[in-house]
Amino acid sequence: MWLVLYQFLLLLALPYALVNLLWRGFKDRGWWRGIPQRFGLVAPQSADSIWLHAVSVGEVQAAAAIVKELRNHYSQTPLLITCGTPTGAERAKALFGDAVTVSFLPFDLPWCVRLFLRRARPLIGIVIEKEIWPNLFRACGDRGIPLVLASAALSRKAIGRYRLLFRLFPRTLADGLTIATQTGGDAERFKEAGAPPERVHVIGNIKFDLELPANIAELGARLRAQYGLGSRFVVIAGSTYEEEETALLEAQRQLKARGHDVMMVLAPRHPPRFEPVAARLARDGVMFIRRSESIGLLGASVPTYVDVLLLDRLGELLGFYAAGDAAFVGGSLVPDVGGHNLIEPAALSIPSLTGPHFFNASDISLALVEAGAVHIVRNVGQLVTELETLVSDTLERAHRGSIGQQFVARNGGSTRRLMQLIEPLIGP
Repeated sequence: MWLVLYQFLLLLALPYALVNLLWRGFKDRGWWRGIPQRFGLVAPQSADSIWLHAVSVGEVQAAAAIVKELRNHYSQTPLLITCGTPTGAERAKALFGDAVTVSFLPFDLPWCVRLFLRRARPLIGIVIEKEIWPNLFRACGDRGIPLVLASAALSRKAIGRYRLLFRLFPRTLADGLTIATQTGGDAERFKEAGAPPERVHVIGNIKFDLELPANIAELGARLRAQYGLGSRFVVIAGSTYEEEETALLEAQRQLKARGHDVMMVLAPRHPPRFEPVAARLARDGVMFIRRSESIGLLGASVPTYVDVLLLDRLGELLGFYAAGDAAFVGGSLVPDVGGHNLIEPAALSIPSLTGPHFFNASDISLALVEAGAVHIVRNVGQLVTELETLVSDTLERAHRGSIGQQFVARNGGSTRRLMQLIEPLIGP
């Protein structure tokens, strides 16, 4: 009964979903190009494939270590990666090239799901983190296709929603579903929500297996030289939202008034916000340059009075973290987002600040906070205090960075543990 009601509601929502895709396509044509695939018309696979779903850029980046292991273990098996956004799909193509097929996940309607599975021919489905699609998962169960939620996290806030899903669709979420969680706390919350205990395993966070480019330190130094940053104190504000940008710019203004030469690299979370943020900086009289317009500049060409570099290109945040002295990781001063990836700056020995709202990965974030690698800020005043400490005390800066790097190193190995779960499900 509930599945029928769910399908009826999806049918009602379909026209709105299509209008939304068409509207978004005016800003990013990738939304239009992916419409046929949303109905299941993915590229037909020549043989049984391994299917991996990573909804957007962060999940695609996290999936890199898994893709590498799958290529090593199953080099002759086609690998299909599905995404939910054009930016995720573009990042997957940039990272993996012709080694994989990149597509969009279909709408969770029965006929779209059937067509997708017929053309994709998956031996297994690996879903990064915690997306659940009842019709798709049910169809996989009917066909004997095992599913793995990889590096899954569940916040206390979301338990009620998942408990409802497990009650309404018990067959969908029990047939062949393996849940590989980031922490023991996540595992207990999935069980509390109704997941079968024997199907829940703790593997850790695959983001700890971040494979840094061999030349990452050189890249960071080159970026500092390119923009003539020299001895300036560089704050990398990654994956930010409007309210956070307001707080960061005010904190920078106050620090400069106190005599600190602070440069900010501002990386808004979503590409459609690049233009509005640029317009806002210009309107507020902030001296800034755009990364997309300054790639060929030499350091001497960038005036020292420029206060903000707007990072309006995808896939470059890691390199700029390597060029920074401190980081603020966004999505954490706004209540409903849940915070973004604190592991990348930690892996690069960059001390980080975060807001109090990091429920997307609360256990790991709290562990980094308790270790001393990450400090929590709740307002402009605390931002100013923390940044001034880092500006003034190079030993403290190095100490926090070292703690973060060691924390990441100690918690690696999640991909290996995940592969130990996956290999028996795929078979030889």
